[in-house]
Formats: sequence, C-alpha cells, structure tokens
Amino acid sequence: MLRTSAGRTRLVILEWLKDPAAHVPAQRSRHRNRRIDPAEHGATAEAVAAALGIPRRVAETHLALLADLGLLRTRRIRRRTYYRRDEFRIAEVARLFEKGW
Repeated sequence: MLRTSAGRTRLVILEWLKDPAAHVPAQRSRHRNRRIDPAEHGATAEAVAAALGIPRRVAETHLALLADLGLLRTRRIRRRTYYRRDEFRIAEVARLFEKGW
C-alpha cells in the first residue's frame, strides 16, 4: 500500500501531520471568524489538498484511508473534519514492521 505513488502521498501526509502548522495554513472558522490552529486540531482535507496541490476529493480519499487504518484520528468541528496523527497506533504499526510482519 505504501510502495505506490499514492502510498508516497500518504507518507507525505503522515509526515506533514507530525507538525501540521508548518505545512498547512490555519483555517478560518465560519463561526465567529476565528482561526483554528492546525497544531491543536489537525488539518482539514481542504488544507492538505492545497498544500499538496491536488483536488480536495483526492485528499479526502487519502485521509479517509489513513483514518480507516487507524493511523489518523478525526474530529468534527462544525462542518469540517480535522485529521490528526494517532501516534500510539503508528508506533504499533512500526513495531509490526520491525518484527518482520
């Protein structure tokens, strides 16, 4: 899954979400026009798409797959979904690969 070009994109997304504030812009909340800090809440599919230069739907597909695998956690704030890394799950998967899975 990670050896394809799509897999490389997913690895980039996982890497960027280690420090989302450095790679994706802060989002404006539609409610009270506040800024939502990516370091605190994660990144939206829109922000990931803009950072990668790909369509939003493509970013949503990558993010959904990573979330389904348990590598990302999601959080809904109003109408947007924010994605953050699940460090515990990522460490579990890394241990499986180290053991020769």
